[in-house]
Amino acid sequence: MARKRVSVTGQDNTGRNTAFRDNYTSTNMSRTQFVSAIKQGHYANYHIRNIGGVETPVSNPDQSSNNNLG
Repeated sequence: MARKRVSVTGQDNTGRNTAFRDNYTSTNMSRTQFVSAIKQGHYANYHIRNIGGVETPVSNPDQSSNNNLG
């Protein structure tokens, strides 16, 4: 089974994901950096939602759980 492209590596006290790791490139990113990379088209299987006024990365819905953030 293929490993997840992106994993969550940090959360704040409300449970919001704040830190991420690209498991293919070993790049660590803050939420802001990951949002920017998604907007630049570097992560086709992810998109941005505005949750509570905060741009939040989420995986695109599909049949695979392999790309879910968590």
